[in-house]
Amino acid sequence: MKTAIVLFNLGGPDRPEAIKPFRVNLFSDPAIIRAPIFIRFWLARLIAASSAKAAVENYQRMGGKSPLLELTTQQADALETDLSDIGAKCFIAMRYWHPFAAETVQAVKAWGPDRVVLLPLYPQFSTTTTGSSLRDWHEQAAKAGLAVPTTSLCCFYDDPDYAAAIAALVDEGIADAKAKLPPDVTLRLLFSAHGLPESIIKAGDPYQAEVEASVAAVMQRLQDKAVEHQVCYQSRATPQKWLSPSTVEAIEEAGHDKVAVLLVPIAFVSDHIETLVELDIENAELAHEAGVPGYFRAKVPNSQPAFIAALAAITRRAVAKGDGLCSHRGARACDVAHKDCPWARYPAKDATKDSAKPLAPDPVRHAA
Repeated sequence: MKTAIVLFNLGGPDRPEAIKPFRVNLFSDPAIIRAPIFIRFWLARLIAASSAKAAVENYQRMGGKSPLLELTTQQADALETDLSDIGAKCFIAMRYWHPFAAETVQAVKAWGPDRVVLLPLYPQFSTTTTGSSLRDWHEQAAKAGLAVPTTSLCCFYDDPDYAAAIAALVDEGIADAKAKLPPDVTLRLLFSAHGLPESIIKAGDPYQAEVEASVAAVMQRLQDKAVEHQVCYQSRATPQKWLSPSTVEAIEEAGHDKVAVLLVPIAFVSDHIETLVELDIENAELAHEAGVPGYFRAKVPNSQPAFIAALAAITRRAVAKGDGLCSHRGARACDVAHKDCPWARYPAKDATKDSAKPLAPDPVRHAA
């Protein structure tokens, strides 16, 4: 059988001229700016224009474009090799810049698969990321008449293989940091995820709970399980109240406490502007100004073999699950309290076969 694996990601401008339209596309998404269309249209352009100069400067630091498509292509190629025995071919669908879902639907249709697996490169489900991409894909597939059995993966936030791959990168970061720090300086892990307005979480989005569950799964697999850690959120983009503490606040607190920090981008699996500029440059400068005695950043997986192997195993289980919705556990993985989980909005015919385990609460910090 021919299996089309469609990797979802955010996308990014591929040249300086694409920066403005990319940002307008991002802020025009009703999953991002939840306002009536005429207000959203105005707000999208206002937000994009208000920080346009800074955005251009930040992309200039990366050569005038985002590396995300190139890195996602490398992931797709590696995954396709791992899944060659199931007749897999990997495609990429970006949400806010090329290749858009409409383009990828046509490519998939031309290839003529027997089945399609939709694989988000967002470990934790959010209506603003995976939810938006799934909706866009299904709309474009319907328009194009792509009607083949399709499996939609919602999340893989605490998959054991995924968590082990991330833990190995964190262990590497811890070893590197401790080798460079004086022995009397404490190291604190800051698990930094992209933030969301609190209103979206209160509406039932499971993202925050899944981020915390990801952190707990990684902490269980670290060589040093007693290392201090904290969950924080970066990249605030609107005036609303966002999830806290922010990464900026966590860094400033570390400066006050005189502890070194290792930033772990827990919600990202590829390098892009949030890791290469926001964490590596802007937040590093902030840490220096705040008196943080050491600032380090753990690697993201990109095409790390263990991560690709984890994605391959998750994909095989999704294929075995068959047509419809699935998580890395098969049935619903998040707590039923999250009303904006796709299992609540679009319950699959077998959604009640397996009872979902509630997400275990994660302490904000472990003290050594």
